[in-house]
Amino acid sequence: MSRKIFGTDGVRGRANVYPMTAANVVQLAQAVGRYFNTDEKRHRVVIGKDTRRSCYMLENGLTAGFTAAGMDVFALGPMPTPAVGRLTHSMRADIGVMISASHNPHCDNGIKFFGPDGYKLSDAAEAQIEALMEQDLPPVDAMDIGRVTRLNDAYARYIEYAKTTLDDKIRLNGLKVVLDCANGAAYRAAPEILWELGAEVIPIGVSPNGYNINLGVGSTHPEEAALAVIEHKADLGICLDGDADRVVVIDETGQVADGDQLMARLATEWALEERLNNNALVATVMSNLGLERYLAAQGISLKRTPVGDRYVVETMRRGNYNLGGEQSGHIVMTDYSTTGDGLVAGLQILAKMKTSGSSASELLSCFEPVPQILENIRYDPSMQPLERTQVQAAIAEGEQRLGQEGRLLIRKSGTEPLIRIMGESEDAALLNDVISQIASQIPTLEL
Repeated sequence: MSRKIFGTDGVRGRANVYPMTAANVVQLAQAVGRYFNTDEKRHRVVIGKDTRRSCYMLENGLTAGFTAAGMDVFALGPMPTPAVGRLTHSMRADIGVMISASHNPHCDNGIKFFGPDGYKLSDAAEAQIEALMEQDLPPVDAMDIGRVTRLNDAYARYIEYAKTTLDDKIRLNGLKVVLDCANGAAYRAAPEILWELGAEVIPIGVSPNGYNINLGVGSTHPEEAALAVIEHKADLGICLDGDADRVVVIDETGQVADGDQLMARLATEWALEERLNNNALVATVMSNLGLERYLAAQGISLKRTPVGDRYVVETMRRGNYNLGGEQSGHIVMTDYSTTGDGLVAGLQILAKMKTSGSSASELLSCFEPVPQILENIRYDPSMQPLERTQVQAAIAEGEQRLGQEGRLLIRKSGTEPLIRIMGESEDAALLNDVISQIASQIPTLEL
């Protein structure tokens, strides 16, 4: 059966438009509940969310569906995605749910599912859930309807856990940190964690109103945080996204370091400490060629996967690797978490700054990136732009022009109606021309 609503990271779309409607998520929750509720024991599900207005609607729909399927619901409130994964496992829940569209604007929303081990569901599990949605699923008997409990202390549990990822001798006293929470899920927990560890915190993006998540702030818009680092003479800037599973960091000069630079630093340190499993890093095809060359020089191998942190994690689990991530800022450290955790990744950099006495700029400029261009083109979902003859011809010509010294990656986004064109080459002018030629052949959607 072909996938209908699940993408590369759960279900995602515009809020109140199929598949992100209240009626559909009730049906989805009933199908998920039926998939996991296979015996007579009492099953439970934990639900976290970010700060979008539509999260209230979707949370209520999911709760209705799960309780109708006989499952007990524990509502966590605003909670980072990695915290939901961890609490799913620690609370012995059968299902974990995160309501979030990550770095997307407020008008979008999504639903991510975690299994009882705290890891995101596989493609096979999602396909079976979609098959169940096609069936008539009778509700349970009135005596078996699930109950709902709101856990008001859930974010405090995450605070305590996040601090344990650092050696208990490490204090962040003396470090000034600009912390941008993107008006998202970590707006409350993240500043408290840094403050309790001793850092001086300059908070940004900690006033969510339901509509301003990721709006000019966060990991996709680090400009305000970069200016604040300079203005306050901060030692580091940490920019999370809406559900706090991504991070980019800013050094004391205002320079932004993406996920590739973070992974390079962590891989180097972990290899020196002999804690990098199989002496390898897992990253996607989007990671810069400069990262691959740098790692090779350090004797560290790079295992590439398709785009999406779930594929990174699947490869990590199959190969027993413990460090991976994406250029966009998903940093996955399975010693600590089952998915990307932006704040915990930032804590690792802060800890290294304290133990080494090095500045952020010294730690976060491991390699010179190969010139890379990423262009996103919004298209009409009813069209198949990558199947058009002229687009395929432009791609073939571009690959020939770049030759062995560059590469192209053209794909559909798994979360938005976008064609993503990525290219790399030492010849920046040539690369720009190749990308422009390909982009000109793709019919765009006028908004």
